[in-house]
Amino acid sequence: MANTVITPTRMVLNQQKARLKTAMRGHKLLKDKRDELMRRFLDIVRRNRELRDRVEAGITDAYAAMTIASALMSPDMLEQAILAPRASLELELGTKNIMNVSVPEYKFSPRATDEGDIYTYGFAQTSGELDDALKKLSDVFQDMLELAEVEKTMQLMAQEIEKTRRRVNALEYVMIPECQENIRYISMKLEENDRSSKVRLMKVKDMVLKKAHGYE
Repeated sequence: MANTVITPTRMVLNQQKARLKTAMRGHKLLKDKRDELMRRFLDIVRRNRELRDRVEAGITDAYAAMTIASALMSPDMLEQAILAPRASLELELGTKNIMNVSVPEYKFSPRATDEGDIYTYGFAQTSGELDDALKKLSDVFQDMLELAEVEKTMQLMAQEIEKTRRRVNALEYVMIPECQENIRYISMKLEENDRSSKVRLMKVKDMVLKKAHGYE
């Protein structure tokens, strides 16, 4: 429905036309952005599924090995074996830009120079399954970190997609129809004014001719 309080003048008509042109251009750009965000989002979803499967499989294997080690070793010996870890790592948190969305980027580097530093105990009194459990956890750590990064990226991109979708809908179903209806309303009023002006001019002309020449 047209805005009934809008002033039906040619200047306002031109403003509404310019506003409509801008809205339609913005609508196209936002739709393109939404579609590209969706494409990249689906790529990240596939990567998330792949990482989650690998992480779950790695943790399941590590848990199974740790369960066997717990059965073969006494609780005190198991606790002492893993009480003082030697390996450590540096974690760097950064950000990267995906379609104007700042998403996290995690990087880590182990401080240990020897892969054997993940084992903080002597091998004589411990079970081989404990070695397997720690090795599997160490192997899956990189995937766990990337999974955390991907999960957060998915969350942020989903929010941006929803925000972009709302803007597209606002333009498509509110602003553009309103501008089009206002343009029709103003054009109709201007045409009515033009016709009224012509009728008045014709009446004035008839009155002038009648007065000057006695025309009926």
